[in-house]
Amino acid sequence: MRDGAKVVSRSRSSTGEQPNESPIGSKPAPGLYLVSTPIGNLDDISLRALKLLRAADLIACEDTRVTGKLLSLLGIAGSPLTPYHEHNADRARPALLARLRQGAVVALVSDAGTPLLSDPGYRLVAACLAEGLAVTSLPGASAALTALQLSGLPCDRFLFAGFLPAKTGARRNTLTELAAVPASLVFYESPRRLAATLAEMDALLGAREAAVARELTKLYEEVRRGSLAELAAHYAGSGPPKGEVVLVVGPPGEAPPTSPEEVDTQLRRALAELSPRDAAATVAAATGLPRRQVYARAVALAKGGKA
Repeated sequence: MRDGAKVVSRSRSSTGEQPNESPIGSKPAPGLYLVSTPIGNLDDISLRALKLLRAADLIACEDTRVTGKLLSLLGIAGSPLTPYHEHNADRARPALLARLRQGAVVALVSDAGTPLLSDPGYRLVAACLAEGLAVTSLPGASAALTALQLSGLPCDRFLFAGFLPAKTGARRNTLTELAAVPASLVFYESPRRLAATLAEMDALLGAREAAVARELTKLYEEVRRGSLAELAAHYAGSGPPKGEVVLVVGPPGEAPPTSPEEVDTQLRRALAELSPRDAAATVAAATGLPRRQVYARAVALAKGGKA
């Protein structure tokens, strides 16, 4: 172990058992269980998840109606549900921690897929770990990873960025920050905003390959691949797609030699949305050119100059 590395101890339940050590056929050891649920196809539920959801003293979920329907389809009856989502998390967390201290088996699920991705579950996990309460994960379906697998884009390094900010300025700032990340980018996006988001990404991230995945694992699963510009044009013409959408954007490529004309084209496109400083930062990241040089050209173009 490297000097200074933190030693992480495995928290045990009040019975002394690890959550993963319960004998076969017995009630699970007390603790918090992060349970992945199907993102579409019910057959993707794991045997371990089925057993845990049947045995749980309490299931914390984003929407009790959604999870209640899922449990019914899975043939699970009688498991008590309680809401835990971004709007009530601060109020609901103390009650869940109290149940865990008392030795309860608590399952945490999202509406679909893997908990903690774009939901407040991580705060509950952090609170449990701070108190030494047992936490374990029952892995399974994930829309983000499924889309990444099917995108045809590099999977060796990726960044999950969740939902982009709704406000224009914050969204553009986020995309500008992500422009230089040397990895594939994975986003969740609303179908009605998809065309505009793709166009904005084309302007701020530069020319990149991307994939739009929808209805993953369902009957009408579709993955459409192409450049950001091509995908933006497609959805602008066809309208918002149906179903939940995951957007995967490829990493910035090796910057090829860029002509002054191409730099001007990219800068004009970026200047339509950004200040000269932010436009220069975006184009410099995309082309590999010195930022000071690109900024000087951005200022000239912003003033209408041809220098």
